[in-house]
Amino acid sequence: MYCMEQLVEMELASSSKERKELQKKIVSTETVPKIAKIQLVSSHAEVYEPCDDSFLLVDALLADRSNLISQNPKFCLEIGCGSGYVITSLALIVSQYCPWTQFYATDINLHATHTTLQTSANHGVHVEVVATDIALSLQKRLQKSIDVLVINPPYVPTPEDEVGADGIVASWAGGFKGRMVIDRILNVVDELLSVNGLIYMVALSENDPYDICQVMREKGFGSRIALQRSTEEERLCVIKFWREKETSEDGERADNGSSLNGWLGKVPFVNSLRRKSSESKSS
Repeated sequence: MYCMEQLVEMELASSSKERKELQKKIVSTETVPKIAKIQLVSSHAEVYEPCDDSFLLVDALLADRSNLISQNPKFCLEIGCGSGYVITSLALIVSQYCPWTQFYATDINLHATHTTLQTSANHGVHVEVVATDIALSLQKRLQKSIDVLVINPPYVPTPEDEVGADGIVASWAGGFKGRMVIDRILNVVDELLSVNGLIYMVALSENDPYDICQVMREKGFGSRIALQRSTEEERLCVIKFWREKETSEDGERADNGSSLNGWLGKVPFVNSLRRKSSESKSS
């Protein structure tokens, strides 16, 4: 939480921009940010446990926490909460600076909703958890209200009949190219996200992150790779999205989409995917 002197200084700040800059300054001095502790994460046989993708997503949030805090978020949502590790970590990161923020989480797996409730309670944070498909039960209630949306979707390429299966399988089964659930989520984020909202989504190289960004670009969203990591089994990244404006999130003029190719060109596995796609089209 802020100390009293910091709260007074925040109150005296004459503009929203000054408050955001002050928040960033305070966050930058923080040495050990709080996230969920694995030993306090609840578990169930039919619920996906925190793994490399979960840790990558939380690391991306930590790396971008000054921007998260400067958003002064009122509503944060995780789609597909599983064990509750990610949404609880987000709540711990944000709440100490923005105690007014409300946190929501959804999962199609009823066991996951109970597990997330227990995990958040174990850490002393409140999360409203809803058992629903993607965010169906919350779309009208939270329309254009979500300031931070985090998603670790079912991204593993699988037979299509495994998508939406009962139990833990639903947490990873993504169908063709691992995109069946991802594409459904992309279709609803515009309805959920606030004007200045941010999205952080995990993607696998097989999901074609470049194409995902192109799809979102057509919906009016800018994007960049927030973090990427390779394991022995998979190559993962966290993509950050925001609504495009005349200026970028950092206050610089937007590049009308050309920056998309710029940063994607620096991502080895995405470049590889683009080359393979071009080769297959020409053959």
